[in-house]
Amino acid sequence: MVYLICTLRHHTDEVTCCAFSPSLLATSSGDKTIRVYTTADFSELPFSPLRGHGYGVHCCCFSSCGSFLLSCSTDGSVIVWSAETGEVKTTLEHPGRSPLRVCALAPDSSLLLAGACDGTAALWDFRSKTLRRCATVSEASVVACCFSPCAQMFVTGCTRGDLKLWDAHTSLLHAEKDAHDLGVTCCCFAPQFIVNGCCVEFRLASCGQDSQLKIWIVSQREGAACTMKLLQTLTSQTAPVVSCAFSSDGELVVSGSVDKSVAVYDASLGTVLQTLKQHDRYVTAIALSPTFPWIATGSMDRSVNVWRIGDGDDSTAESKETQCQGRKLPGHSGLLLTDWSEDDVQTWLRDEGLVELVGIFKANNIDGPELSQLNKETAAELGIESVGLRGRLLRKIEALKAEQNGSEAPDEFLCPITRELMKDPVIAADGYSYERESIESWIRGKNKTSPMTNLPLQTTLLTPNRSLKMAITRWKSNQETAAQSSSTSDNKS
Repeated sequence: MVYLICTLRHHTDEVTCCAFSPSLLATSSGDKTIRVYTTADFSELPFSPLRGHGYGVHCCCFSSCGSFLLSCSTDGSVIVWSAETGEVKTTLEHPGRSPLRVCALAPDSSLLLAGACDGTAALWDFRSKTLRRCATVSEASVVACCFSPCAQMFVTGCTRGDLKLWDAHTSLLHAEKDAHDLGVTCCCFAPQFIVNGCCVEFRLASCGQDSQLKIWIVSQREGAACTMKLLQTLTSQTAPVVSCAFSSDGELVVSGSVDKSVAVYDASLGTVLQTLKQHDRYVTAIALSPTFPWIATGSMDRSVNVWRIGDGDDSTAESKETQCQGRKLPGHSGLLLTDWSEDDVQTWLRDEGLVELVGIFKANNIDGPELSQLNKETAAELGIESVGLRGRLLRKIEALKAEQNGSEAPDEFLCPITRELMKDPVIAADGYSYERESIESWIRGKNKTSPMTNLPLQTTLLTPNRSLKMAITRWKSNQETAAQSSSTSDNKS
């Protein structure tokens, strides 16, 4: 029923969210970027990736018309992008600059909602981009939110496990305590709703750390309080369920889990139609296209899989799979950049769509070490006159170095703030280790709260983590030795 048509491997850190518009797919990541693809062949658009956040991006979503793309981040901001050009239209900041974990736009694009680590939800008038209210909606971090199809209500979910239903003025309509033991991770409304006289019924899906996906009936009767009734509890996945989404017709609900699987359910019957197991790590993001039979799944393995819903005998399936494989790293990517030959560099330029630079690099004998040291000044000295082309080249070099430096590094070697390999790890008062420059910047701008717990830091004293630094140095040395051995083996063969 569901089969894989392509895999996109452009992010250099875990994929945190996927979102479809009628014609585009957007993906966000801990690598601070949002990447945008056309659904015609799932090739990346020229203005992608989008860079503007200072820290990892947790969530992205489109306006219903597809004109705007929104993203929120640990940096406490929501950026509104033009989906046509990638241009930043506006940046909205949480009043307390608390890290934002999730954002949602009302179906009629009237309201923008963002959930924060300090338990608040910020609500903006999207048309005027003015803050309507920032209210405390939980004692724990708000990690899930969504609007009802009518845009008159929204739901928030927190790490304590509660689901709360609010009206557009942030008045509490209903609280479902302990909806998920150990915490809610995601929630979404089905696009359809039923009007029966003076009663309106919605279907809400939620998932959590209890390894369950739940379907609720949310009822609103004129002159009466809203109610939430549990309709189904789906338990086919064996670890925390961290993402879920309905299909555009409401007939399917799909969930992703820490057990690395994607479960596709019949939303009415609650039966498992198919289980997909192509990801190597946690499945962190699920999205279904509003116009085409596509499912996108993102993972901590840094990949996005695009699936087609169908009977599997579509004659275009083979050609579509060939078209949308996405860009792949060149075959020599097993080598460290500093070990690349001139031919390797030229191959990389062609693979990255920088064919016009091949002649310049060949004439100047640019190999891997030279490429790794390239900057704005040396690029100009090479005769690359176009500012746009220079910028594109430098961004691609930066992404390449980030991919190689952080590739497959143990999670404890990555700074929790930047998700990059640490060079000077220090221990903060919350007991976590961070890159010194990143945590110092965080403390200056975040009112001395912990990036991991959001609790006040008792002291700003930072202690060098020398044992961790030595472990990272040993790991890097082993990586270089393994790459050199692989290169020697390849040359012998």
